[in-house]
Amino acid sequence: MTTHARRLFAALLLTAIPAIASAAQAPAAMDSTALEAKTREVASQLRCPVCQGLSIQDSPSQLAQSMRDVIREKLAAGDTPEEVKAYFVASYGEWVLLEPPASGFNLAVYILPVLALVAGAVLVVVLARRWSAKPDDAGAVEAAPSDDPDLAAWDELVRTD
Repeated sequence: MTTHARRLFAALLLTAIPAIASAAQAPAAMDSTALEAKTREVASQLRCPVCQGLSIQDSPSQLAQSMRDVIREKLAAGDTPEEVKAYFVASYGEWVLLEPPASGFNLAVYILPVLALVAGAVLVVVLARRWSAKPDDAGAVEAAPSDDPDLAAWDELVRTD
């Protein structure tokens, strides 16, 4: 190669290196955004052990921050969201999931409220029918005549009206 060709090659290489570097960084930035979105998604499905009413995504505790970092590391290493959740279930137990799976004993969490609503509706209908039903004449009990003359006069007066 001649000196002129080497210089031309070096100039092309120097101008191509920044273009190649920026092209390589663009997917990494996109991956970082996608990684953060996946991290937020998984973190919003796990309960914080410190503030148990919050997800680790919403929790301000230091432990929740550490757990989000672990999620990010595991997702970056190639684990699926299910594998990450399984890791936390193995570490903390099934209660760490904000939505327990609808299987086994946890199925009661999903079925019992529906059954309670149905039973309540049936109870309301039965009681409403009882309260609104007219009394049966066959089942009515007549009051025994009283020996008190004032009460007998009152009964006579009420019946005639």
